Amino acid sequence: MSEVWKPAVTVAAIIEREGRFLLVEEETSDGVCFNQPAGHLDPGETLLQAVSRETLEEAAHDFTPTELIGVYLSRYLSARTGAEVTYMRFAFCGDLGIAHDRPLDHGILRTVWMTYEELKQCQDRHRSPLVLKCVDDYLKGQRAPLSLLYTHPTAIGSMNG
Repeated sequence: MSEVWKPAVTVAAIIEREGRFLLVEEETSDGVCFNQPAGHLDPGETLLQAVSRETLEEAAHDFTPTELIGVYLSRYLSARTGAEVTYMRFAFCGDLGIAHDRPLDHGILRTVWMTYEELKQCQDRHRSPLVLKCVDDYLKGQRAPLSLLYTHPTAIGSMNG
């Protein structure tokens, strides 16, 4: 029997305040990169829970998603290892809440607020081309209601009751 191909599902928070975007500077297998607060969907959580959790872990802020910016499919090929992964990214905008006095997730060096121009100037240090694409779509006003997303209870709870 052949193995079934599956993309890795990720979430990202596109957070803008006074013309600047919240990014994290992180250590990756390909060097230090910039990304939005983002990460993988964990078992037993919804996409909305995942993006709130990732923002708290990586940027030490509460985040309440209010709209879906887009769903993005991309392939990543590690220059260092040659590993190939396809990602399906769900990008959200929303309300940034309070900051917490807590350590940032493993591998996150710092948070930084960048203007769009600063973000464009450092594209060679973006974790993926989706970093700028999501911001571009946000700035174009691309939005979808969260009601488009549905999570069946069996995805977040036990199927045995």
